[in-house]
Amino acid sequence: MDTTIVRKTNKQAHKSYPITQQVIGLFGFGNVGKGLYHVLCHVPREKAYIKTICVKDRSKKRDECANLITYNPDDILRDPDINLVVELIDSARDAFSIVKKAMLMGKSVVSGNKAMLAHHLPELVQLQEKTGVALLYDASACGSIPVIRNLEEYYDNDLLVSIRGILNGSTNFILSRMFIHSESYSDALCQAQSLGFAESNPDFDVMGFDALYKLIILALHSFGTFIQPEQAFCYGIQNLTNFDIGYAREKGKKIKLVAHLRKFSESCFTLFVIPTLVAPDDYIFNVENEFNGVVIEGQYYDKQFMFGKGAGGFPTASAVLSDITARLHGYRYEYKKFYFSSPPSYTTDVVLSLYIRYSRESDLNVFDILEVQERYNGPEYRWVVARVKLSSLLKIKELLPKRNLFTIFTGEYSGGILS
Repeated sequence: MDTTIVRKTNKQAHKSYPITQQVIGLFGFGNVGKGLYHVLCHVPREKAYIKTICVKDRSKKRDECANLITYNPDDILRDPDINLVVELIDSARDAFSIVKKAMLMGKSVVSGNKAMLAHHLPELVQLQEKTGVALLYDASACGSIPVIRNLEEYYDNDLLVSIRGILNGSTNFILSRMFIHSESYSDALCQAQSLGFAESNPDFDVMGFDALYKLIILALHSFGTFIQPEQAFCYGIQNLTNFDIGYAREKGKKIKLVAHLRKFSESCFTLFVIPTLVAPDDYIFNVENEFNGVVIEGQYYDKQFMFGKGAGGFPTASAVLSDITARLHGYRYEYKKFYFSSPPSYTTDVVLSLYIRYSRESDLNVFDILEVQERYNGPEYRWVVARVKLSSLLKIKELLPKRNLFTIFTGEYSGGILS
């Protein structure tokens, strides 16, 4: 499929006019969908209301909205009264099909599916340009924190240097339980699942994919660059042990699953997701439980911090409502950093300083280590702090979770970009 996007030759975008009323067709009625249904009860009907809800599972009872339920997507897609489709389903494949069809049929869309967006952003941006409708997805990144719209509007310049933060509330909750309450990883995960912060299959969160997909979306709105998920490195917390917690405590730091997006020059930047040592003077040090925290750094405005709930039905539903309201006033993303500037290129030609905990030498040998800076040999575990090239980590990213090891970014770009 050709997803090449033709750049505009001028700054004239599709004209967008305020809409008198949002008549919504909602796909999905899970945690966030239910949250949106209840949130919209506090919005005047003359501004927005849900006309139809499309779901798959016929066995679930939905007494509170039984008169709105359908099992046929066309009841929404072909309804001329519905002018806004809100997509809040789990399946990235089904979500893309729904979003694409809706846009081609002239309906604007609000989506919260970060996996779908991260894999299909080039085509979706092209579709918005072709059809003139809008695709909004602030709810896809950082829950209740309006990061995307801030990057689009407030940080609409070339002075942005980096974005770094906690983008996944589920893993942050688990790490908080381990650090503050000294729980094991498995106990902390069970607690997160019981509270609805983690799914029964938590891999999407704990292996770092959720944070990576969000970061890829932020990269487009930060620098105007499209990146495919397979091009980027992510590593999660599923192999974390109390030994690693002890190492961080000895250093006077915490371990957080941090998404990193950093510009090194006008022409290149890098991004990755990895457990990271965080010092007490860092803004995200005290971001705990299901909260997210994002640090945005600029060339002249230093650091700015955004904080809010990143997990849960109502916080995410509030972000969806914000997108719905934005469409009521004719808002759409303009992707100015892509269309009207020269976006920097993505690089993995970066050297990171890593803590690597391992048991067997064969596990350590999977890393293409440039230099060992520190070393420890204990009765149960060994660890090194070593310089490793990000491009070499990318080659082994599927192998690392299967090994009896754990790695943490120390926060130092040891040597920065390689010459």
